[in-house]
Amino acid sequence: MEGKCYGATRRRGWRRLAAAAWVLVAVACSAVIHWHLRWESMDRAEERLVSMCDERARMLQEQFGVTVNHLHALGILISIFHYEKRPSVIDQGTFAKYTGRTSFERPLLNGVAYAHRLFHHEREMFERQQGWMMNTMNQEVAPPQDEYAPVIFSQDTLSYLARIDMMSGEEDRENIMRARATGKAVLTNPFRLLGSNHLGVVLTFAVYRPDLPDDASVDERVKATVGYLGGAFDVESLVDNLLRKLAGNQDIVVNVYDVTNASEPMGLYGPPSSDDNAALLHVSTLDFGDPFRRHEMRCSYRHKPPMPLSAISSPLLTFVIWMLVGYIICAAWSEYDKVSEHCRKMEELKTQAEAADVAKSRFLATVSHEIRTPMNGFLGMLDMLLGTDLTMTQKDYAQTAQMCGRALTTLINDVLDRAKIEAGKLELEVVPFDLRSLMDDVISLFSSKSREKSIELAVFVCDDVPKVVLGDPWRFRQILTNLVGNAVKFTDRGHVFVRVCLAEGSNVEANHVLHGTMNGKDGKVDSAANGAFNTLSGFEAADRRNSWQYFKLLLSDKKSLLDELDDEKSYHMDSERVNLVISIEDTGIGIPFQAQDRVFTPFMQADSSTSRTYGGTGIGLSISKCLAELMGGQISFTSRPFVGSTFTFLASLKRLTKDITADSSRSLSEALPTAFKGMKAILIDGRPVRSAVTEYHFRRLGIVVQIMDSVSEALKAFSGQNGATISREKVSMLFIESDAWRPETDIHLLNRLREQKNVQSPDVPKVLLLVTSEADTDKYGSTVDVVMCKPIRATTIASCIQQLLKVEIPERRENQNRPSFLRSLLVGKNILVVDDNKVNLRVAAAALKKYGANVRCVESGKDAIGLLQPPHCFDACFMDVQMPEMDGFEATRRIRQMETNANDERKNKLNSSDGSTIVEYHLPILAMTADVIQATYEECIKSGMDGYVSKPFDEEQLCQAVSRLVVGTTDSAV
Repeated sequence: MEGKCYGATRRRGWRRLAAAAWVLVAVACSAVIHWHLRWESMDRAEERLVSMCDERARMLQEQFGVTVNHLHALGILISIFHYEKRPSVIDQGTFAKYTGRTSFERPLLNGVAYAHRLFHHEREMFERQQGWMMNTMNQEVAPPQDEYAPVIFSQDTLSYLARIDMMSGEEDRENIMRARATGKAVLTNPFRLLGSNHLGVVLTFAVYRPDLPDDASVDERVKATVGYLGGAFDVESLVDNLLRKLAGNQDIVVNVYDVTNASEPMGLYGPPSSDDNAALLHVSTLDFGDPFRRHEMRCSYRHKPPMPLSAISSPLLTFVIWMLVGYIICAAWSEYDKVSEHCRKMEELKTQAEAADVAKSRFLATVSHEIRTPMNGFLGMLDMLLGTDLTMTQKDYAQTAQMCGRALTTLINDVLDRAKIEAGKLELEVVPFDLRSLMDDVISLFSSKSREKSIELAVFVCDDVPKVVLGDPWRFRQILTNLVGNAVKFTDRGHVFVRVCLAEGSNVEANHVLHGTMNGKDGKVDSAANGAFNTLSGFEAADRRNSWQYFKLLLSDKKSLLDELDDEKSYHMDSERVNLVISIEDTGIGIPFQAQDRVFTPFMQADSSTSRTYGGTGIGLSISKCLAELMGGQISFTSRPFVGSTFTFLASLKRLTKDITADSSRSLSEALPTAFKGMKAILIDGRPVRSAVTEYHFRRLGIVVQIMDSVSEALKAFSGQNGATISREKVSMLFIESDAWRPETDIHLLNRLREQKNVQSPDVPKVLLLVTSEADTDKYGSTVDVVMCKPIRATTIASCIQQLLKVEIPERRENQNRPSFLRSLLVGKNILVVDDNKVNLRVAAAALKKYGANVRCVESGKDAIGLLQPPHCFDACFMDVQMPEMDGFEATRRIRQMETNANDERKNKLNSSDGSTIVEYHLPILAMTADVIQATYEECIKSGMDGYVSKPFDEEQLCQAVSRLVVGTTDSAV
């Protein structure tokens, strides 16, 4: 025990020594960092001082050089216009006026004076001509001497120098002698200037005859001298004005010295210097061009640079970090056990969460089945009820109940989709579909609502987007339906515009989609001259990308892109993906800025008032976001309150390859008629974006459209006025937008147009008016041939033109999505329906009998096996999945086993006789299930089924399922 205590005491002693050493090392490191940062701060301060001092010295020298150049130019002016000119062009008034107006060119001089060079034998004549006697600096008569320099011209600021002989003073005489010998500007010693009492110097510059060569000697310069220019240089004021313009003057002290006599420098500018900051002092040499005088600028900090905060905080932080690291090392081992315990608990919680997720999925599946099963009967019975003779009130009640039931079904589907996405069980189909037809179908879903609100609803697909692509059309439609539905719901004026283009064809589009120009903070739309905005409806939009300025560039980009693709077809053959950018723009209420971060959060609305006013669960956008990500893209949006929103999503689909047959691609949607190709039409629309969208639908029908702004413009074009002409070929139709229609004036113009056409041709173009509200149909119906209510589609245009012009459309193969085609598939077919719910049996039987099928119903899998024992007379079977005693999967497996045994027996019999081939038994079996989570497509295939339809199923879903399986089937018996 004593040994253990001694060992523990010894270990504690070593730990204390280690801790003390650790502290000493931390202190040493902190001190090193402190001194390093302090010296580094001093170096930066010195570099800044050097930079500021050199900059000021350079600017002062440059301004002095500019002043000397202007003084030189003034000397040349005097030598040309004054020397040997009788009379002189320049007099005192002219000189004073000129130098006063050009004083801004010599900012360093207070004034300029010109002294004439005069010899003694010329003095008497000079004084007689000038009318005054030369004086000295002391205002005395100048004594006789060999040479004089009387001031004859002076600027008003130096008028006191008039009549003074500048060579009467010793220093002035010396400067004049040096100036004419060197040809440079010469400075005097500093002295106090008259008037300002500031320190300054006199600048002297010799004026020579014009014929003086550039390489003249000293003697030649002296002989060629005709006078002298001088000026007072107020050093204090001018340096102070210069420094006042620069930043940082409050931090440093600037001194300017004349150091011609190095032992006794003379201060020209600045306060008396001190040696307190001698370590931070910088000297910059000033060169004013006088080789006999030297000047310099000395700069120092006004106050000693303070110690940087980092020199204190960083060492302190370093010390704290060292202490924390030591503490962490000591506490790490004890924390290790706690972390291990926490990990164990987290594993337990993870297991519980996974079990809860499985339980939730099972619960949703069960609840889904239990809700959708009665919903199937509810909606089916309502559909059957609507097929009977009802009064208007009864029909309205039944339709209202059916609409509410479908809304409830949609809500259930959304919740289940969200659950499938969270569980990772949602998979996308890859089937060919016609993108443009799908877009038209989505728009048609909201046509009545848009007409009710009188808003523009339009879709535009760029020309380079493939007609048929591979992907999941149902999920693609789901995203579009959610986004367009929200746009229509929250828009009460303006427009909802859906646009589709290739991401590769627009760099601007890709940048905004991928990098997310969110929240409309930079999405301004250019406005037209009349105050309207160049958008689809003329209302301001949150995103500028759908304005006409951008839309016009987009159209030109697409044309150039199509030309490139024609030259490089191999690019499309090699590219397997089609990256689409779909934008849905509205001019609705927008999204508040504070709510934009939670737009894609499930079950969240922008605010409670929105939910109360417009309804909705807030789940549609979150599902759309997840579906877009499953398609290899993402959703972004731009929104401004009370302006509108633009949702943009990118989807990556597959390109249709050659192994897809032509028949399958043609059967994806209703083919547009070709009887309208070559027709001519005129569209009158003053909005460029809307006219381009309308022209897109006409181009799909092969109709050639010419766009004009007004009816009067069209009339001028028909009559050939103002150089405008219409093609001589037949113009069949004249489409007019309602906001461009002025009945009080345009009716008379149309009558004139009809009269002109009657003279030239018996065929008068039909006038069609495009309106956004059904109420306008009765309003304008009597003034035009047809009023077409938007949103327009290629099929609605074709139908309207066919009825108006009596165009014969050739018969074509029935479309698979139409009831007539479904009837052609099912009429006379024997269908077996298996379901344990009697109501569902009645609904399914009624739906199939509606299209001419012969239906037989059974309530269990065992009964179905008894009826489907080969050979039998049934062409298809609809099998419920969840049934008592024997579910649909087990019943299907036994039916397939019976078919296999029967096929083997028939093969053995035929092989023993003549060896002819047989048609094997294979009954198309479709699963009918309300369990859309567990009854996946893979499970149906695994049990031997050919597909499934979810309950409650609608006409389109039934058509898709039957068209894939029942086409071409014959009786099983041979």
